[in-house]
Amino acid sequence: MGGTAKINNLTCGDGQSLLVVAGPCVIENLDLTLSIAESLHEMASRLPIQLVFKGSFDKANRTSGSAFRGLGIDEGLRVLEEVARRFDVPVTTDIHESHQAAKVAEVCDLLQIPAFLARQTDLLLAAASTGKAVNVKKGQFMAPWDMKHVVAKLKEAGNPNIMLTERGTFFGYGRLVNDLRALLEMSSLGVPVIYDATHSVQEPGGLGGATGGNRAMVPPMARAAAAVGIDGLFFETHPDPDKSPSDGPNMVPLTEAEKLLRQVFAVREAVSSNQ
Repeated sequence: MGGTAKINNLTCGDGQSLLVVAGPCVIENLDLTLSIAESLHEMASRLPIQLVFKGSFDKANRTSGSAFRGLGIDEGLRVLEEVARRFDVPVTTDIHESHQAAKVAEVCDLLQIPAFLARQTDLLLAAASTGKAVNVKKGQFMAPWDMKHVVAKLKEAGNPNIMLTERGTFFGYGRLVNDLRALLEMSSLGVPVIYDATHSVQEPGGLGGATGGNRAMVPPMARAAAAVGIDGLFFETHPDPDKSPSDGPNMVPLTEAEKLLRQVFAVREAVSSNQ
């Protein structure tokens, strides 16, 4: 694919094991987050993958202003710090404002830039300046080749550890589609490429006051992306997605996560062994 990026003691990209970025959409509380992290850690021990645990402390772009946003930066980072300590895994979360970057980098080995903010120069520069790896989700409104400007901003700030994530493109109102050619287009920019399997099947605003989705489409889309070629897989998971306060309709039930990972790994291995 398109180069490598270092995330603490992990390496994502050319010639490396599949990187898996997974966890709940939003951090609800410590106990639930630790339970999800423990399950994912056990899965990773049984599979030839590299795990980064993900959880959001603030869902700043919820459809409704009254929707649950998270625990906030201080408590959210305390939860992520405990996950990293107990399970010895790198952790990541998304940042929405430049002033959050330095504080988040004290705990997280990977900083995530949300798709809606992919072009925000000050946010990108703040993330890059922490020295931690940066994962930028391609805006739903952006052409994959335009992500070259994002990569350039991060590199000009002195950060070589860059990843890009494909998470779907707007197709009219309330729908996203995946043009899987985007994986190859972004890989040609010389950085590892991740496929976000759960946000790709979102239906923005599809529930009126909340985002809808179709989790049944996650496995086939993830397998298709693996066949095209990916360096990593991103997905959100929950023991009971229908009770999750955020993105439940497109989340993978935790009991089905290992099956998904095995399928994606098998496809990726089959492609690489026949090249």
